[in-house]
Amino acid sequence: MLSFGLIPGVFNDYFVLPDDLVVVSDQMTLLTYAFLHGSLWHLVGNMVFLWVFADNVEDAFGHVRFIIFYVLCAIGAGYAYVLTDPTSQAPVIGASGAVAGIVAAYLMLHPRQKVWVLVLARVPLRLSAFWVLGFWVLFQVYAILVAQPGDEVAWWSHIGGLITGAILVVFLRRRGVPLFDRARALPAPAPLGKIDDNRDRR
Repeated sequence: MLSFGLIPGVFNDYFVLPDDLVVVSDQMTLLTYAFLHGSLWHLVGNMVFLWVFADNVEDAFGHVRFIIFYVLCAIGAGYAYVLTDPTSQAPVIGASGAVAGIVAAYLMLHPRQKVWVLVLARVPLRLSAFWVLGFWVLFQVYAILVAQPGDEVAWWSHIGGLITGAILVVFLRRRGVPLFDRARALPAPAPLGKIDDNRDRR
């Protein structure tokens, strides 16, 4: 964890790791941290979000661009953490920041898409992604506002991932892929016969 996790104080040169713990450069930990997890539930939670939302985002980007997008979201999330807590000696690990980028992209691509959620962990409801993911985003902001020193969750990395994902989806999506489900909002084309009937007659 110390060798591959992202430690703001080390990244910003406030502290130095012992030589026997240095495996990759400080800059590389902006990426390696995203592939470590503190527990099985930490890993499972992130993989559930990937399972539900990542395939649609990948369809909008293509395979290669999606990988680039994921990596950049992880880096953006990590950088947000080292900027907001520059002297921290606590390593951050986990894919949550990169997953937050996927959430932002999905929300901007498919806000009207219905997703299943468990209310109170037992009542299944089908709600639009706008409400489900919008609530999740607002919760991240709320958590920042009430966070206490020593909080074990790197909330700012989530915010960094969200911002990175929201920016990148505009530029990395395939040509012709609309934002905000705009294609669904367009009126259906008129039948060919009706178009012919509306032509100017001479």
